[in-house]
Amino acid sequence: MRTAIHRLLLIALTSLTLSGCGTISTLGKLEDGAGSEAMRMWNRWIEGDGDIAVATTWERKVKPGVTVKDIEDILRQVAAERNMRDVGTLPLSRELEARSGRKEKFLQVYSFCTPPTARRMIDFSPHMAAYIPCRITVVERDDGLWLYTLNMDMMIKMGRKLPSPLKEEAQAVRDTIYEMMEKASRGEI
Repeated sequence: MRTAIHRLLLIALTSLTLSGCGTISTLGKLEDGAGSEAMRMWNRWIEGDGDIAVATTWERKVKPGVTVKDIEDILRQVAAERNMRDVGTLPLSRELEARSGRKEKFLQVYSFCTPPTARRMIDFSPHMAAYIPCRITVVERDDGLWLYTLNMDMMIKMGRKLPSPLKEEAQAVRDTIYEMMEKASRGEI
């Protein structure tokens, strides 16, 4: 593992050296704390044996006894309280069951959005369209239900500085998704 880390560090240092002024110029445009957030992601990437999805997501194990219905109710309640729209679900396990005729572990994606913030974020960076809408996925694993979502801190803390009021709006969306994950995982209505 040390050899792989050394290779990655060598690649990073080589890239930094070769890109020189462009890197220095870009660093000056980043949010304060971008380096700390990058290190948190790096550590999660290492802990996940190189799985980039581990590094870029949040997960919560759902407390035993909390049902899918409880999770759905909580997600929708928090979204409504925070003025975030429920924009649909993707019932993957139900679709797989319909195709195979076999019972599947529960797998469903819940999508939420704050349209004005989404528009402003995409105007700021068109590539952000790939991250919209915000999604929380409920995954049934052998040890119970789990919740997964994108680590929104990386978008808010690691990128170019967001102008006000977009920064505050993006933070509010991040806080809502985080609250949804926390409350749903504990079954807190």
